[in-house]
Amino acid sequence: MSSAQQLLLTALRCDIDSLHHLATTSEIVGDISGFIHALQRERGASTIYLVSKGKRFATRRKEFLQHSHEAETVMRQRLEALTEEARPQAAARLLRRIAAVWLALDDLNTLRQAILSFAISPDVATQAFNHLISGLLAIVFEAADTSVDPDITRALVAIFHLMQGKELAGQERACGAFGFTHGHFDDAHRELIHQLVRDQQRCFDTFEEFASSEADLVWQQTLSPRTLAGIQQLRNIAYQHVCQHSHQEGRVDKTLSETWYDLTTLRIDSIKAVEDILNRQLTALCHQKIAQVHSTLEQAKTPPNQPTLAPCEQLLALSDTQPLGELTASALTSPLGRSLIELAHAQSSHLQGLSDELENTRKALRERKLIERAKGLIMAHQEMTEEEAYRFLRKTSMDHSKSMADMAQSILDLSSMLKRKDENTHTS
Repeated sequence: MSSAQQLLLTALRCDIDSLHHLATTSEIVGDISGFIHALQRERGASTIYLVSKGKRFATRRKEFLQHSHEAETVMRQRLEALTEEARPQAAARLLRRIAAVWLALDDLNTLRQAILSFAISPDVATQAFNHLISGLLAIVFEAADTSVDPDITRALVAIFHLMQGKELAGQERACGAFGFTHGHFDDAHRELIHQLVRDQQRCFDTFEEFASSEADLVWQQTLSPRTLAGIQQLRNIAYQHVCQHSHQEGRVDKTLSETWYDLTTLRIDSIKAVEDILNRQLTALCHQKIAQVHSTLEQAKTPPNQPTLAPCEQLLALSDTQPLGELTASALTSPLGRSLIELAHAQSSHLQGLSDELENTRKALRERKLIERAKGLIMAHQEMTEEEAYRFLRKTSMDHSKSMADMAQSILDLSSMLKRKDENTHTS
C-alpha cells in the first residue's frame, strides 16, 4: 500500500471517528431536550404552587419532580460519557459548559427545598430554573458551533433555535401562570409576556430558516390553530391596559389560570413532539454519514478487479528501449493508480464542499448576531421598538448600499469609538 493510500485511509478513519463523536453528541442533545422539558413542567407547576401557597398543583408538582429526577439521571450518564470521549478541538469549550451546568445541578435540590418551604418568591424561583435551562441550551449551541459537517450543523442550529423558542414559551407559561393565579398582571409581568412572545417568534423564524423541508412540514402540521387562538385570547386579557381610577386595577379572572396552563402546555408539548422528530432525524443523519464514509473507506481498501503490475514491478520489467516516462504514464493510468487518484480527488472536492457549506452556515449565524446587537443599540438610543429598529437598520443599509450585516458592524464600531472617546474625556 502506497503512502498516499495509507494517508487517505487514515483521513477517512478520522472522519468516521469525528462522525461517531457527533452521533454521541446528537444523542446528548436528545437527553438534554428531555431534561429541559421535565424542568419546564416542574417550573410551571412550582410557580402555581408558590403563588397559591401550596393550595394548588402540590400533587402535580411532585409528579413532575419525579420526571425531572429520571431525566436528570439519564442526562448525567450521557454527559459523563462525553467528558471521557471529548475530542481536543471541542473539549475545552464544551467541557466548560458542562462544568457550569453540573454546578447548577448540584444546587437544584436547594432550590426545590426553598420552593417546598415557601422560602423563595415565584419570580426568583422561575429565574433560577431559567438560569439552569439556559446553561443546558448553551451545551446544545456549543455542539452546533463545533460540528464539522454542514448538514449536521444546520440540523443542530435548527434544533437549538426550536429548543430556545420552546424555552421562551415555557417562561411565558410560568409568567402567565403567575398573573392568572394571582388574579393580577402588573406592568412588569405584562411587558415580560410581550417580550417573550416577540423573542419566541424570532427563534421560530430562525428554526424555519435552517430546518429541512420535512421538518418544516411537521412544524406546520403539529401546532393546533385552535390552541394557538385560545392562547392569544388569554394573552389579550393579560395585555389589557391598567385603568388608573379603577379599584379592580389590572384584575383578571383567577379561574382562567387552569385554562392558561392547559393551553400553553398543549402548545409546548406539541413543540416537544417536533423536537423529538428532529432529534431522531439528526441521529439518523449522523449514522447515514458514518455509513457513507465507511463505504468510501472500503472502496479505498479494495484492490481493483483487473490485476496490474505495481510501479516497482513495472520498473523491473522495463526493457532497455522503454522510456522511463512511459512507466510514469502507465502507473498513473493503471486501474490502481486511477482509482486512488479519483478517490483522492473526490475526497478533496467533498471536503472543500463541506468546508464551504459550513462556512456559509456560520457566516449566516455571525451576521444574525451582529444584526441583533445593532438592533439592541438602536432600540436603546433611539427609543424604538424592535420592529422599528429593524426597519430603520434595513432602510439605512439600503440608503448606503450596504448589507444589513455590514451596516450593523458599522453601527457597533461607531458605538465602541464613541464609548472610548467618552471614557477618555472622563479620565482627562
